[in-house]
Amino acid sequence: MPDAEDVRRIALALPDTTEKVAWNMPTFRVAGKMFATLPEDETSLAVRCPKEERDELVLAEPAKFWIAAHEAQFAWVRARLAAVEDEDELRDILADSWRQAAPPRLLDAYPELGLPGG
Repeated sequence: MPDAEDVRRIALALPDTTEKVAWNMPTFRVAGKMFATLPEDETSLAVRCPKEERDELVLAEPAKFWIAAHEAQFAWVRARLAAVEDEDELRDILADSWRQAAPPRLLDAYPELGLPGG
C-alpha cells in the first residue's frame, strides 16, 4: 500500500514538479499549476480528473475514489491511499493528473508522459 512519502517521491520525479504547502497541506505543482494534494492528514490524495470521467470512476470503485463536497464543482477526485493497489497504480494516477495540468511545452518535451500508459 503506497503512503504519503511514495506520493511525494513519485510526484516530485515528474518533470518541473515542486511541492508547496497550501491550505495547511502538501500540494504538488507542475510549472506552478496544482495537480495533486495530500489532504486528510496525508491518508488520501486529491488529483485532477475530468468531471465527465470522475462520476464513473467513483461509481466503479467507491471504496477507493470519492468527491469531496467542497470540490464537487471542480475537476478533482480523491483517492484513499489505503485502497491504492501499488506504486504502479499510484504512478498512473499522478501521471494522469500531471498531464492535465502540464503546459504543452512539457507534454511536447516528455512525450512518454503525454499519453496514458506512457
